[in-house]
Amino acid sequence: MPALFFLIPLIGVITLNLPFRKLMKKTAFWFAAVLFIFQIVLVSSHRTSFWGTGLVQGSFFNVNFYVDHLTLIMLFSISIVSLASLLVARAMISDENKRFNFINLLITAAIGMNGIVMVKDIFSLYVFLEVAAVSAFIMITINKDKPALEGAFKYILLSAIATIMMLSSIGLLLLIAGDTSFGAISAAISSSPQSMLVKLAMAIFLCGLFIKGGLIPFHGWLPDAYSAAAAPASVLLAGIVTKVSGIYTLIRIVTSLFGFTPAVSKVLLLIGAASIVIGAFAALGQKDLKRMLAYSSISQVGYIIIGFGTGSVLGVTGAVFHLFNHAIFKSLLFVNAAAVEKEAGTVDMDRLGGLSQTMPITGTTSAIAFLSTSGIPPLAGFWSKVIIIIALWQAGYIAYAAVAVLTSVLTAAYLITMQRKAFFGNIAPGLERTKEAPLAICVASIILAAVTVGVGVFFPFVFNNFIMPVKEILIK
Repeated sequence: MPALFFLIPLIGVITLNLPFRKLMKKTAFWFAAVLFIFQIVLVSSHRTSFWGTGLVQGSFFNVNFYVDHLTLIMLFSISIVSLASLLVARAMISDENKRFNFINLLITAAIGMNGIVMVKDIFSLYVFLEVAAVSAFIMITINKDKPALEGAFKYILLSAIATIMMLSSIGLLLLIAGDTSFGAISAAISSSPQSMLVKLAMAIFLCGLFIKGGLIPFHGWLPDAYSAAAAPASVLLAGIVTKVSGIYTLIRIVTSLFGFTPAVSKVLLLIGAASIVIGAFAALGQKDLKRMLAYSSISQVGYIIIGFGTGSVLGVTGAVFHLFNHAIFKSLLFVNAAAVEKEAGTVDMDRLGGLSQTMPITGTTSAIAFLSTSGIPPLAGFWSKVIIIIALWQAGYIAYAAVAVLTSVLTAAYLITMQRKAFFGNIAPGLERTKEAPLAICVASIILAAVTVGVGVFFPFVFNNFIMPVKEILIK
């Protein structure tokens, strides 16, 4: 039953916090690792009879968990990025109590994200969004330093505004449909698409999701939260939390409830193009490695949004493909930023240099990630970007296709700058004794790099069997 993806982690968190704390602290990492690996294996074997519709019922809740191809892609992304974050936490958090607390928060965030991608009820969706968000707030501040507290405060503040918007929209949709299920709301919207109440509910819900996804001009919290968070929290936040909370939810809500009206498509294309360009230019001027990657995330998410904004089968599948690719290669870049932070003691690129000589695994996997991000063949990022550009061209959005192509040059420029400053050339003074990152971080880097290379090399098989079936979400 799909509901097990919610119940097993929940039971695990409760069990870890029962008596025998010393034993629980020693087993927490292994429990979480097995949990995420189990999810990866189960999702990968999606043709088994396990999948279907699961129903969890009780006197206080009745949540219908539904699985389709988009859900499977997101569950796979959640599990692999969560595993990478867990491995980074093992290497970066030396205090046993703090690491135990982080693992609890990580599993709780996974519960929230798994719930988000499996529910078909807008209020249940909101509840799981808040579970993931609250876990993320606390994870950002795990080190209790001033920058992390400031970043978390900005995230909480803007997320609270997003929450108010979404709850207000849910209230309006409940008035319109008399129910909070996707089916009932979709039917009610279809029967009166020109209603001002419907348009208002759509507008404020979409704005809330733009904030959650860190899109321009609602991105104010994202660079501070990503750059100030503890390294394992940065991996999770940048790799998957904002993708699930903002971007996946946007895709699901538009396809399941609102539909691709001309107004919705126009807004998505404008927001996506602005995010691509402004995020890339902002990344170009950064000296802090993690902050550069944060602005890069804004730009890359813009590609997802403009692809999705076409409303075509090719555009939507390309957007979902880039959503998956971005979760992998951005997580890889933040894992490598964690490796640099641990071994060099800084992420200021002006103080780095020549690290490929002492950190060959980190340097090599970082190069793979930046090539994929820049859209260099045959890596995974190239294929999803090409699909999005072709979809824009076929839909007649020539100017947006040009923006997507030209901004890829900017992407390559700032990532080459990062690679040159951090990894190429002579070793910077004071870094002569640096060594390769701990085994746990190297394992995370190698896994993510292997996925990026493998998906790119075996693109036809992956696209036809795992990505293209996502077109079913366009059939309401």
